[in-house]
Amino acid sequence: MKRVALYTRISTADRQQTIDNQLRDLNLAAERMGWEIVAHYSDEGISGAKGRDRRPGLDAMLNAITRKEFDMVAAWSVCRLGRSLQHLVSLLGDLNARGVDLYLHVQALDTSTPSGRAMFQMLGVFSEFERAMVSERVKSSLARLREQGKVLGRKPLDPKTVERIEQSLIEGISINATARAFKVGVGTVHRIKTKMTLAEAA
Repeated sequence: MKRVALYTRISTADRQQTIDNQLRDLNLAAERMGWEIVAHYSDEGISGAKGRDRRPGLDAMLNAITRKEFDMVAAWSVCRLGRSLQHLVSLLGDLNARGVDLYLHVQALDTSTPSGRAMFQMLGVFSEFERAMVSERVKSSLARLREQGKVLGRKPLDPKTVERIEQSLIEGISINATARAFKVGVGTVHRIKTKMTLAEAA
C-alpha cells in the first residue's frame, strides 16, 4: 500500500477554497486509489509565492521527504504547492531525488509517469504566467491612481510627532518603547534615529 502525505494550503486572498474542501477531495482520492494517508502538512494564510523558509508546513514535509517517511505527496492543485516556477521545479527535484511521487487532484496528475512529470513543469509555467498577469494588473491600477493624484501608502508623520519621537530618543528611551508610545512602527523610529545620528555626525 502506497504511503501518502497530504499537503494543503490557503492564502489570505482565498475566498471559496478551504483546507476542509481540499482534504475532502484528497481523502476521497486516497480511498479510491487504496492509499494509506500517513501525514498531513498545511500552511494557512500564506501565499504560494513564498518560499520554503516562509511556509512551515511545506518545510516540515520536505524534511520528512528527506527521511523517506512516505512514497507520495498529494495536493489539491498545483497552485496549492506554489506559484513560482523556480519553487515548483525545485520541489519536483526534491521529490524525484528521494523517489517520492506527486499527485495533483485537480489536474489528475501523477508524476510517477514521464508524461505526468512533463505536465507538472508545464503547469508551473502557466501558474507563474498567471501570477505575472495579476502583478501587472495591480501595477497598472496603482499607476492610474497616481495619475489621478491619489496618495498611496502610509501617510507621513506630522512634524510635531517626529519632534516628540526625537525627544523621546534623546531622553534615552529605547526604539521599541518609543514606537509603542507613539503607536508607530519600529522601522519608522529607527529611520528617525538614523537621521538624527547622521545630522549629529555632519
